[in-house]
Amino acid sequence: MDTDLQQRALAWIDQDPDPQTRDELRDLLDAGAEAEVRARFSGRLEFGTAGLRGELGAGPQRMNRVVVAQAAAGLAAYLLEHEAAPSAVIGFDARHNSDVFARDTAEILAGAGVRAVLLPEPLPTPVLAFAIGHLGLSAGVMVTASHNPPRDNGYKVYLGDTSQIVPPADTDISAAIDRVGRVDELPRSDDYEVAGAEVAGAYVAAAAATVPPGPREVTAVYTPIHGVGLRTLERAVEAAGFPALLPVPDQAEPDPDFPTVAFPNPEEPGAMDLALALARSSAADLVIANDPDADRCAVAVPTGPDDWRMLTGDEVGALLADLLLRRGTPGTYASSIVSSDLLGRLAAAHGRTWQQTLTGFKWIGKIPDLAFGYEEALGYSVAPAIARDKDGVTAALSVLALAAELRTQGRTLLDRIDELHREHGVHATGQLSVRVDDLAIIATAMTTLRTSPPAVLAGLEVTSVDDLAEGYRGLPPTDGIRLGLGEGTRVICRPSGTEPKLKCYLEVVEPAGDDLAAARDRAATTLEAIRADLAAALGL
Repeated sequence: MDTDLQQRALAWIDQDPDPQTRDELRDLLDAGAEAEVRARFSGRLEFGTAGLRGELGAGPQRMNRVVVAQAAAGLAAYLLEHEAAPSAVIGFDARHNSDVFARDTAEILAGAGVRAVLLPEPLPTPVLAFAIGHLGLSAGVMVTASHNPPRDNGYKVYLGDTSQIVPPADTDISAAIDRVGRVDELPRSDDYEVAGAEVAGAYVAAAAATVPPGPREVTAVYTPIHGVGLRTLERAVEAAGFPALLPVPDQAEPDPDFPTVAFPNPEEPGAMDLALALARSSAADLVIANDPDADRCAVAVPTGPDDWRMLTGDEVGALLADLLLRRGTPGTYASSIVSSDLLGRLAAAHGRTWQQTLTGFKWIGKIPDLAFGYEEALGYSVAPAIARDKDGVTAALSVLALAAELRTQGRTLLDRIDELHREHGVHATGQLSVRVDDLAIIATAMTTLRTSPPAVLAGLEVTSVDDLAEGYRGLPPTDGIRLGLGEGTRVICRPSGTEPKLKCYLEVVEPAGDDLAAARDRAATTLEAIRADLAAALGL
């Protein structure tokens, strides 16, 4: 094995406080697994669209106690430089090692002279974001990998505005992390605070207050997909006056191994099967799911006696925006650039401003007068005053309120979507998403789009090619390509910021005319043809 690589690995082992990852790396060295060791030491995890995130394991390219200690020390240095009275609250979910990483963070922040407050138990990410403002602190850390596979964990960083970090804060913190020496020499202290139950209670009260008086009769099946959402949402549902939820028994309690699903993401095939089965047997009005840290919200609705379908993130985003617009909620309505442009038409119809942002809720959270924000990946902010981050609990409450309102009128969520499409046109959205083992496949596909983009997709001329790395309509540069195919139809391709995936987001706009079903069929046909042609053009 390369001597320099071996020395770096031994130096890592020497400072690692975790016997499990020390032994793991020693075993790799003893086995002469040079390719695996080199992969783990080929750099270090960087802040992406959702902070640090990666597979648990030894080495700087994995999530472990050394990486977390470095991140905590870098954050401490940043706060000491930028804040007169630096302080932070630390939350964690129920994944493997989340509590350990959170406690390490609290000890290192406290040891550096930063006031540290540790939340008392695994709680949803929205509670952590809320706690920053509620406690009047200058930062927050959430240990979570959201909806990633069981072997992953992650580390989100927030500042005092309750939104996730963006440049230059992320690059400044990253530079501070680079300056951290051996983590076994960092000062630690157990002089940190542990928050009481009051913080979660205050969040529940604030969340319940986002739902104005109105109809409450609605029956909903709920799954947290083995995550931490159940207790918090149950309390909020009760405080808001809704009937009790019907939890999916086999998925109700936190379990870091997520035993009933292949991926703990409500967007993934099979993740909602148990919830849909319970909905069919209980004659529920709808199904609501949170991802494991409860910052996302998924919705399924009946289409017949035994048939159900998931609403897309764009459909839920349009429904929630329409609800707030009809209530007269002032401010800017925002969505990520890869989300449906229907929000823009809805906002314009009500005389409100619409603003697009880069992908990642951290960008939506920075809009000063935000009234509502969403991204197609099931993330919604219906109450920015609570926290400037996506919140699956308050989104679920708003979905319940809307469903109950429509129920009193003999209407459903699908009926309201029909009305919006008749008024503003059918906005059909979809994805071409490819998970890879070799990241070079993604780089090759992006190079192909930049150097020789397709001239025609689904028989439609590609009328514009915008390289998002050069900025697009005033947005900061990012790695992505946008292809325009005429009025309203477009494709945006980008590497995922949280997973080894190439993600292409498709939207087709079709006037409803006199036959909504026919318009939807045309849009679906075009969408599928674009997906097939794009895959062929990219060699996927």
